[in-house]
Amino acid sequence: MMHMSMRGFDISDWQKDIDINAVDYDFVICKATQGTSYVNGYCDINIQKAKQAGKPWGFYHFMCDCDPVEQADYFYANCKNYFGEGIPILDYEDGGRIGSDGAKRFLDRIYELTGVRCLFYTYRNVVQSPHDDEDWGAIAQNHALWVAQCANDNVTGYQDSPWLPSGGFGAWKTCVMHQYTSHGRIDGYGGNLDLDIAFMDAAAWARYAKPSTCNAQPVESIEPSGSAADIAADVMRGKYGDGEERKAKLGARFEEVQNLINRAAIASADELASDVLNGLFGNGETRRAILGNRYDEVQAVVNGKANAVDIDALARAVIRGEYGDGEERKAKLGANYDAVQKRVNELI
Repeated sequence: MMHMSMRGFDISDWQKDIDINAVDYDFVICKATQGTSYVNGYCDINIQKAKQAGKPWGFYHFMCDCDPVEQADYFYANCKNYFGEGIPILDYEDGGRIGSDGAKRFLDRIYELTGVRCLFYTYRNVVQSPHDDEDWGAIAQNHALWVAQCANDNVTGYQDSPWLPSGGFGAWKTCVMHQYTSHGRIDGYGGNLDLDIAFMDAAAWARYAKPSTCNAQPVESIEPSGSAADIAADVMRGKYGDGEERKAKLGARFEEVQNLINRAAIASADELASDVLNGLFGNGETRRAILGNRYDEVQAVVNGKANAVDIDALARAVIRGEYGDGEERKAKLGANYDAVQKRVNELI
């Protein structure tokens, strides 16, 4: 049974004007990311203040209804320097209730990358009365519970024994933290705060943040695989965001892919047509996505160049084995592939 406890609060960009150096707390938890497209710009400011003050801290990802592994990769990419220092948390609530299988895929991916088990945050009714697609047994085995249950909406300060009625926590034996109000008020800040009690001391907090299994290095790269053209097409479709978000998601592939995108924007149509014929921009929808509103202009030049090519000669070279097979052949023939392959089929 735990006899020690700490009092603190959790914040998001709703409390962007808070100066945590001006308020009393034992620990703070900051929203870091959401889904695969949002980073809280105030998170690191507050985490650095907590670190400078020597206070325990945590950081959380707000789950959305998109792919859980992609969300985990996004959380890791934007928070990699936090793992092993603060407690990572998955915030699972309405808007992101994708089922326990999806939540577990997120949690397993974070553990795979870091060796750290996230805490699991949710409302008490979620664990007591789960949906049909929610079976929390596998998650409860190795992910501690931070539960939200409020007595009412009355304004309150810190409480040493907040209301938490009997009735259990579903698959969990107990909770290690309790969020007991969203209308908290403490000296030094004039707005509402989520107030929490942690049933642990600072030493226990540190063990959750950095267990003995914590990896010094990620176990595998989360950089995207595939050709630069395929990744560039996905960038143009919005999959990798902009600016720092894109850099984080692309990792070591960023410069390679961004150079391809920049070339498509600034090179002449004739230069791009030559690139197309050399296979630089792929085929079909991949090429269309990268070239964007320049596609028709460039494709017209490509078609003119392709018409001047001796398709019969290329086909005979293919038959002699000079252009390889499969993807190698496609890459070497570029925009001429379909016409040449058709002629190859006729000749053999």
